[in-house]
Amino acid sequence: MGNYFLRRLLSAIPVLLGITVIVFIIMSMIPGDPATAILGAYATPDNVAKINKDLGLDQPLVSQYFIWLSNMLQGDFGRSYSLNRPVIDEILERFNATLILAGVSFVLCAVLGIIAGVVSAARQFSLADKGITLVVLLGISIPSFFLGMMMILLFAINLRWLPVSGMFAIYGGGDLPDLLRHLVMPAVALASVATGVIARLSRSAMLEVLRQDYIRTARAKGVHERQVIWKHALKAAMVSIIPVLGIQAGFVLSGAVYIEMVFQWPGVGKMLVEAILKRDILLVQGGVVFVAACYVLFNIAVDMLQSWLDPRIKA
Repeated sequence: MGNYFLRRLLSAIPVLLGITVIVFIIMSMIPGDPATAILGAYATPDNVAKINKDLGLDQPLVSQYFIWLSNMLQGDFGRSYSLNRPVIDEILERFNATLILAGVSFVLCAVLGIIAGVVSAARQFSLADKGITLVVLLGISIPSFFLGMMMILLFAINLRWLPVSGMFAIYGGGDLPDLLRHLVMPAVALASVATGVIARLSRSAMLEVLRQDYIRTARAKGVHERQVIWKHALKAAMVSIIPVLGIQAGFVLSGAVYIEMVFQWPGVGKMLVEAILKRDILLVQGGVVFVAACYVLFNIAVDMLQSWLDPRIKA
């Protein structure tokens, strides 16, 4: 297991380096002068030249990349000009909010998706199977941001059951119940598509396992059907379901960008959009690389869990 973990960790290094190259190239291709965008009305030739020198924008593009990469490997993500604070401090502060939203959404879509898939497979062609399939197709088809806006219109504006936006109430609140009330709509909206995908693939994996000989043998021996489904079949199907969970975790993390904008959730996604509008290059580059690194590490953890359930994977 240790050797397998080391191999997966080493294989992640080229991926992360590739991400840094792609992010850097994309940011360098954005039209306009970053120094002018940062300074705004104070964009005099002297100030622009000073900003370009501070950011290293007066260096060749290749030199800029290696300077940025070298600093980042030492833990220095640079300084945000729009916020006047270290980039890593801003990312870590915002990531707490994103982690809460994405974590709750992922748990929600994983639990609901697996349960829906198992029930649908166990009762194939029944009314429950058809109903779950209909709900799943609707969940996959409706964009998360549109569902979020419809939820705001219904539950926040018309019914006034839930707050419209933010992480906590502006006046008062700040406790766990207040957080949960603000979390309900963005978490459900973010989890909707992933829940449908997990449910569909869980159903397929369960149907394949339920046709195996050892399942028929367990039923012939008189093992209770609930135990056959939830203990024997689900454990075998999890080998196929876990990689799907890893992929959907990345979808949830990336989808947090527009959900945070819809609900004004103060996370990394909202930070990145604001940084792009302000042309805060170092903040954008640092935020994207940090989120990508988290996604890569999570996928390594998923691979480790999958190899634990199925030791043949390590071969």
